[in-house]
Amino acid sequence: MANHTFPDFDWDKVTKKGIGAGYSIAEKEELEKVYGDTFSAIEEKDVVDALVVGISDREVLLNIGFKSDGIVSRSEFRDLPDLKVGDKVEVFIEKQEDALGQLVISRKKARILTAWTKIEAALETDIIVDALIKRRTKGGLIVDIYGIEAFLPGSQIDVKPIRDFDVFVGKRMEVKVVKINHANDNVVVSHKVLIEKDLETQRQQILTNLEKGQVLEGVVKNITNFGVFIDLGGVDGLLHITDISWGRVNHPNEVLNLDDKIKVVVLDFDDDKKRISLGMKQLEAHPWDSLAEGLEVGSKVTGKIVNIADYGAFLELKPGVEGLIHVSEMSWSQHLRNPSDFLQIGDEIAAVILTLDKEERKMSLGIKQLTEDPWTKQDLLAKYAIGTKHKGTVRNLTNFGLFLELEEGIDGLVHVSDLSWTKKIKHPSDFVKIGDELEVVVLELDGENRRLALSHKHLEENPWDTFETVFEIGSVHECTIVGKTDKQVNLELPYGIEGYAALKAVAKEDGTLGEVGDKLAFEVIEFSKEEKKIVLSHSKIWEAPSAEEPKADKKKAATTKTEKTKLPEAEKSTLGDLSALAALKDQMESGEAPKKKATKKKGSDEEA
Repeated sequence: MANHTFPDFDWDKVTKKGIGAGYSIAEKEELEKVYGDTFSAIEEKDVVDALVVGISDREVLLNIGFKSDGIVSRSEFRDLPDLKVGDKVEVFIEKQEDALGQLVISRKKARILTAWTKIEAALETDIIVDALIKRRTKGGLIVDIYGIEAFLPGSQIDVKPIRDFDVFVGKRMEVKVVKINHANDNVVVSHKVLIEKDLETQRQQILTNLEKGQVLEGVVKNITNFGVFIDLGGVDGLLHITDISWGRVNHPNEVLNLDDKIKVVVLDFDDDKKRISLGMKQLEAHPWDSLAEGLEVGSKVTGKIVNIADYGAFLELKPGVEGLIHVSEMSWSQHLRNPSDFLQIGDEIAAVILTLDKEERKMSLGIKQLTEDPWTKQDLLAKYAIGTKHKGTVRNLTNFGLFLELEEGIDGLVHVSDLSWTKKIKHPSDFVKIGDELEVVVLELDGENRRLALSHKHLEENPWDTFETVFEIGSVHECTIVGKTDKQVNLELPYGIEGYAALKAVAKEDGTLGEVGDKLAFEVIEFSKEEKKIVLSHSKIWEAPSAEEPKADKKKAATTKTEKTKLPEAEKSTLGDLSALAALKDQMESGEAPKKKATKKKGSDEEA
């Protein structure tokens, strides 16, 4: 190394007495003043500007004009990837000297202090802040303003609902500080208030120029089951479900989606201009006005079932054009049923126009007219000729009889008196129930008046023709008392038929009266085939004949009195051949018609 000489420097002063020992007090004060003027006055806990004088991989060397430089970790400058020597940054002075005499500074703390100062100023002065959206969180977004994390609620992002927050992450957005909570260092910001402010001018302009019939463009903002809210550029209007389409719409989402841009027409708005009614279908001509000219009563049309009610179904010929098919026009049957038994929503069918009113835009349709009326068929008279037998379904019961459906559209009446030869039926429900199948024979046909008289009992021969010979006056039979009133008793006779006796006529020989359930011998005292009535008496069997009776009657009475002790033989002699009667009973129980009159055999006593 070359030797350098300093001619003005006194080496004796340095070597003999140490550095500075040779200066006078005045010289020292002057040197301290010159040295002190090169430093800035700093205070701990202050934020000052620092000059970047050196950068390494791990540290940044900063000069704040103090007697020593400060060192800050490079990690505190992540937000400044392009940092270079000569840049100025703000730092926070923690200590002027630590235990080693080093200056301790922090850029992070400086940013925090500066950020809160700026945030408070932004809230007070209502200024706009540029924010970086860092991530999404529950209910909104986390944004960075001045290095501080703030919360941007989802409802404050835009004037319209936001469904996907992720699309904003990593982007920058202008916001306003709306709330500061110093207790937990929480900051809330809003972007919506900026949009609303911009929209206010536009809203006032729209409302001022708003008038009925005006066509506007809007965006679908919200969808409900009763309609759609349309954003007209800061003003919301309601598009009711009935004004979306001329056709039937069950829910608005069948036609529209969120964020769809559509054209609408202003239908109405109130005086305060806060509620606006919009229409979309009104932008098109009514489909009734474009109906084919050839459509008239009797025309055949096709369409789709769009609604079913209790009284009928609605057939849509084209969107906005519907006709009612009343349930009575669905089938030739006289018995009305639920329309859903015939049709279902979505069915595509053909129908015939029954009435048409283009002015009122109403139409009635029928589908039974596509088939022939069964009462006008050529084979009706032959098919349902008197005496022909058929099977049908019981559709209705009344006090006087029942209605039987033989085929769709062909009904007949079975009178209650034509249900049974032997049983007295008070109401048809005692014999059948709705839905049962019943065999009948035709008694009368009136095609012109659409009337058909039917009978069930006439499937068999009238058994009363035979009963006339079995239950002759004076004949004795074992009967069961099945009912009792104040004046008479009801009896069950052989073969299941019913008879009657006066209350006094059931008196026994011992003076007591027969009770329900008793089986006693009864004598027939009256028989009427026309009225199907048999009157009997038990007391007549054991009572003595009167003196006025003719001899023949006395003889008969005596015979009857003797017969009571031998009832089986008496019945055999009175009724004739029991084997023939047994056959008759079997026939009746099996449902077969009894044979014609049986002739009473003579001399049965001798044969016995």
